[in-house]
Amino acid sequence: MQYARISPIMVTLKTGRKALFLKTSDFYYELPKELIAQTPADVRSRSRLLIYDRKNRTVTDGVFTDIVDHLDPGDVLVRNTTRVIPARLYGSRTDTGGRMEFLLLKRLDAHLWEALVKPGRKARRGHSYKVNDELLITVGETTDSGGRVVHLEYDGVFEEILDRAGEMPLPPYITEKLSDKGRYQTVYSREPGSAAAPTAGLHFTNDLLHRIREKGVQIADLLLHVGLGTFRPVSAENIEEHIMHSEYYEVDDKNAALINEARRKGGRIIAVGTTSVRTLESAADESGMIRSQKGWTDIFITPGYRFKAADALITNFHLPESTLLMLVSAFCSREEILNVYRHAVERKYRFFSFGDAMLIL
Repeated sequence: MQYARISPIMVTLKTGRKALFLKTSDFYYELPKELIAQTPADVRSRSRLLIYDRKNRTVTDGVFTDIVDHLDPGDVLVRNTTRVIPARLYGSRTDTGGRMEFLLLKRLDAHLWEALVKPGRKARRGHSYKVNDELLITVGETTDSGGRVVHLEYDGVFEEILDRAGEMPLPPYITEKLSDKGRYQTVYSREPGSAAAPTAGLHFTNDLLHRIREKGVQIADLLLHVGLGTFRPVSAENIEEHIMHSEYYEVDDKNAALINEARRKGGRIIAVGTTSVRTLESAADESGMIRSQKGWTDIFITPGYRFKAADALITNFHLPESTLLMLVSAFCSREEILNVYRHAVERKYRFFSFGDAMLIL
């Protein structure tokens, strides 16, 4: 492993309040196109791992299996068990044959979904699109976030029909075809409902999780279905004006108790991914105790946020000017994270969904 020290200059003061007057452009960084990972690593757990120690401002370069060395008995690893659905659908308009793309984001009831449609200017209320012989989509009203409510007409088991009709909704920056759909799912995914993968979890294998448990680290499960709130671009110049789209989450009694007991005994709560962080912070009270609950969260975490529940974070490298990069910056400071990202670029880490990982301690 190799390490470097991040310069302590220009460190932002953390307070219990959100940072004021930060602009979206403050979270921009240069990224060579060739560092955007187009395919997953040959072996999930052999991705590279950058470890950032916030106390000492040091960066260590390693591989993802090194994560075991940075976890202690009594810690809790908190992961999101959502499963990506084949949410991208293509339909032909029943009267003209015109093509339309639908990305299902949020299920409203048995037949109604909130969706993104493309090209949106041609999606008129009442227009119907045939996806295949099993599925018909009719466009409804526009949502506050610029999507559409769509009605899905089908007979049979929806999940089975969707599996036959839909495609895995890979991000637009991935242009290569995914040969194994399972590589865009975590090995512990269970509850279908996400339009994108919680990508920090893609690095774990069952063998690595077994090694982590053997060390005395407990694993807690929660749920957040990834939707528009996680990957919607920030269009406002002042980040405080950005409105997050709500996403569904759940924390049950068993896992809330597991996390709280570890907290009482002095163990660290280590979140696997930004979705786990957002769920933990949505379910925590002011003392950091997790409440068993389910509902919708639109929490937007930016520098200056006071974390109540998450002590450390495992995450991938995120897009410039994204809400995810803003959340990661809240763990220390914008300047520190951008310095760490510069290090990652210089060392040619792989970025974004299929890229390498970072552990912030």
